[in-house]
Amino acid sequence: MKESKRYIKIVEWSDEDQCFVGSCPGLLYGGCHGDDEQAVFAELCDIVDETIDLYRQDGKPLPSPTAGKDFANRILNVS
Repeated sequence: MKESKRYIKIVEWSDEDQCFVGSCPGLLYGGCHGDDEQAVFAELCDIVDETIDLYRQDGKPLPSPTAGKDFANRILNVS
């Protein structure tokens, strides 16, 4: 399994930006954006892979994985 599968990836519509915005909380700040939801997700997956590669090249430990922590239900319980 690819290490990137251990990190939650979020693509959501932004009314403010009028486009889809992709992010990977816990691993990287920022992300990507665009008009096509699937294209934004694909780009986000590439960015996550590249970020993990950079961590390894720099000899830094990866942040704790975020996948499998039931973030969706946690977000629902906050609102």
